[in-house]
Amino acid sequence: MADANSSSGPQTGDSPRGFAFALIAYVLWGFLPFFMKAVSHIPAPEVVAHRIVWSVPLAGLVLVWLGRTADIKAALRSPRMLAMATLTAVLITINWGIYVWAISVGRTIETALGYYINPLFSIFLGAVLLKEKPSPAQMVAIGLAACAVAILAFDAGGLPWVSLGLCFSWGFYAFFRKTLPIGPNQGFFLEVLLLSVPALAYVIWLEASGGGHFGDTGMADVLWLLACGIVTAIPLMIYANGAKLLRLSTIGIMQYIAPTMIFLIAVFAFGEPFGTTKLIAFGFIWAALFIYSGAMLRGARAKRLAATELKPAE
Repeated sequence: MADANSSSGPQTGDSPRGFAFALIAYVLWGFLPFFMKAVSHIPAPEVVAHRIVWSVPLAGLVLVWLGRTADIKAALRSPRMLAMATLTAVLITINWGIYVWAISVGRTIETALGYYINPLFSIFLGAVLLKEKPSPAQMVAIGLAACAVAILAFDAGGLPWVSLGLCFSWGFYAFFRKTLPIGPNQGFFLEVLLLSVPALAYVIWLEASGGGHFGDTGMADVLWLLACGIVTAIPLMIYANGAKLLRLSTIGIMQYIAPTMIFLIAVFAFGEPFGTTKLIAFGFIWAALFIYSGAMLRGARAKRLAATELKPAE
């Protein structure tokens, strides 16, 4: 999933083209559980490995088309850049692994919760690591989200680790990804390029040991695994090119499209249980997001009005 802070910078206006790109990306992410359910008979590590391996050529072609291959050459010569990209690559791999596994075992609702909580966790990270002071509305929203997690933990007799794992891995990924001085398309290619070495080695070992699904279990599995690159790289790159044409406040609201779709798919398509306790917990989450979004929109409106007042008359 994408974070509201992953665009290239604050936008002064929304482009219809950018809105269309972002909407397509979020809808594609929203439908991703159907794909992951279709490959649920394949172990999650193998699916993640193929997501990495087949993303490399797609991401590479996009960079060639954009004429940005020089950025990758420069990054590969920078030990600091490689170290930072390795860290973000590990974090995104953990995120993908939890997501793929959770859907395969019928815990899709927990993935939706994780991505609902994510923007609130990003505010918390900013407060702790960057000493950013949250607004009163943001503090209330974080408190409500914490209540939701506590309710689910009490009901299950343990923390909802799938939700928290997705939230933490993506939150730290987005945090460190912002420190990587390279464009989103180039950064994604660099990450999967670094990951492709162990991922390809793992795939080769699986096939050699007879435990792989690429070619040994029928053409259907081959096509599903080849498609892993498409469902991984295409939405992310569409999003990257749309986010830079939108205001951060617009992206902040749109990022709830995917987890809402995931939640609806989990309940109505996959038939996962959604009892009273989960309803109460999600009620806290939705209230938190309503408060968070309202405060964000009011802040964005105030900044636009201030900019208009400061603009010299012609």
